[in-house]
Amino acid sequence: MTEFLTVDGGTIAYDVTGTGPLVVLAHGMGDSRASYRFVVPQLVAAGYRVANVDLRGCGESSAVWPSYTRTDIAGDLLAVVRHLGGPAVLVGQSISGGAATVAAAQAPDLVDGIVEIAPFTRKQALSFGALRSKRYRTGLLRLGLMAVLGSTTWWHRYLDHAFPGRKPADWDTQLRNNQAMLAEPGRMKALQRMGQTPATDAGAQLPNVRVPVLVIEGSLDPDWADPRVEGQAILAELPAGVGTLEVIDGAGHYPHTQYPDETVALLLPFLKANTHR
Repeated sequence: MTEFLTVDGGTIAYDVTGTGPLVVLAHGMGDSRASYRFVVPQLVAAGYRVANVDLRGCGESSAVWPSYTRTDIAGDLLAVVRHLGGPAVLVGQSISGGAATVAAAQAPDLVDGIVEIAPFTRKQALSFGALRSKRYRTGLLRLGLMAVLGSTTWWHRYLDHAFPGRKPADWDTQLRNNQAMLAEPGRMKALQRMGQTPATDAGAQLPNVRVPVLVIEGSLDPDWADPRVEGQAILAELPAGVGTLEVIDGAGHYPHTQYPDETVALLLPFLKANTHR
């Protein structure tokens, strides 16, 4: 059942399932909390209370907000944690990986640990070396056309590329639901603005994170020429010994939806080590 939390600027939609230590899930831009539909039941079965959140601008949360930065999203996630009586482990994908970084740095008393899945957590710079990767060039072009044209068609072409090879069994339903969401007033604009938001705020907070961090990359993520190198770069900017990197072979930008069992197999040991029962 969807619940709503009023924060400064709008309302955040989420649902809570299970009992036990709190885990808060946050998806990427242009998506919804359905992104974790295969992960939530496994975490609940393992004994966790799971809060699955729609980001500002997405899902059932308010569509129109003054801004959509990682710092804004971090504030929304921390508000959910406070409301539910944290602390919590935050799991953030893509833009929400950066938001989890900000949240952990700002409120370590509310955050036991963070998991960053295919995260945009550092300032990105275009390089000629990266452009030698056809996978990277294709993803960049499709995202760029979506951003310029406000086109769901080009967004879905990006998603097709970002789920290389294996697709979820309900792929067609996922795309139909996503198309319906983005057709709602303000939703596509939120996606465009989110995509234009630099990760500099999250990158600046990496040295200030003191809680354990797990970074999960997909080996075929088109958002980077070499996803493993990006993950290693994030770890290098964290304090020594705080972070761990795992790479799921064959996964793209959405390992939690494309390879949920493999993702959960990485999440569970981290949760066991970093939650209080």
